[in-house]
Amino acid sequence: MNKSINLYPDEVHKASLGAPEYYPEIDDACEEINKATKGLGTDEDALIATIGSKNTVERSLIAYRYQEKYGKELKELMKKENSGDFGFLTQLLSLPAPDADAMIIRKATKGLGTDEKLLYTVICGRSNDEIDILKKTYFRRYNTDLTNLVSSETHGDIKKLYLTCLRGVEETYDPKYHNASKAEEDAKTFYKKGKGRWGTDEAALFEIICKSPPQYLQMVDDAYVTTYDVKLQHALKEELRGKTKDAALFALGMKLHPYVTAAELIKNTCAGMGTDELGLSCAILRYQHILPQVMVEHIKLFEKSIGDRVSSETGGDYKQLLLEMIRVAWPGAP
Repeated sequence: MNKSINLYPDEVHKASLGAPEYYPEIDDACEEINKATKGLGTDEDALIATIGSKNTVERSLIAYRYQEKYGKELKELMKKENSGDFGFLTQLLSLPAPDADAMIIRKATKGLGTDEKLLYTVICGRSNDEIDILKKTYFRRYNTDLTNLVSSETHGDIKKLYLTCLRGVEETYDPKYHNASKAEEDAKTFYKKGKGRWGTDEAALFEIICKSPPQYLQMVDDAYVTTYDVKLQHALKEELRGKTKDAALFALGMKLHPYVTAAELIKNTCAGMGTDELGLSCAILRYQHILPQVMVEHIKLFEKSIGDRVSSETGGDYKQLLLEMIRVAWPGAP
């Protein structure tokens, strides 16, 4: 890959540039949602069948169109009508993809302390284009500069990583510039700024990871192995600690092996005592557009489908909604 993958479909990128184009099925979906939330109680099955059965592009169009037709934001309706894990997921599904990411960032940084895992999985490893969309969306939605928010809500080494990611500094791959000689030089720099000195220069490591296009970063990784017999991943594990280590490994993984990294994240939300429903919801939502590729890697790694994992770890309407999202991404998925 000569640049980081986009998690938003092309149509979502285009919609951010101007008014979206609707088609009759979008109006039909808006009417079904309105009908499902009228009167006493909510028809959860109808909501799952309507909003859960739509892909990322269709949901973005529904979000825009619903407000035009009924004069209120669909997300606020979902907040009023539903609760718990199911309710929060319906809120995310009722927003255009960039707005859903902005809402996740808001949740991660609101209140006492920051949910670093929720935050770094949105920000780290994103393409320059999507970082730009995310910053513009966050400002439009919350009237707050995203870089300033992250700067004020985080600290230490992980803050350095976030701020580097938010600069959108990934270079355009140029084989004449991103050559073997430069890869060897950057591999040596990575060593000198990490294992080869007393006290790690984390900012320098993050700069190399964030600026390098994926194809070139793989060359740096290969050069590091040739010279130091270990991968960049191993170097980060030795030099960093805690959430900073987790975030840096995630950023590296999303560049070198994005589908594997996404599969591992989904699995990790279900590891240990209890399921991290919030993390699971955000992951399935964010990766829905690339879920077929993620599913393949998940089956290779863990010998079970994402649908099987969701079925065994969740329940009720929440489970049915997640399974519907998976079916939309890959009809007939194992």
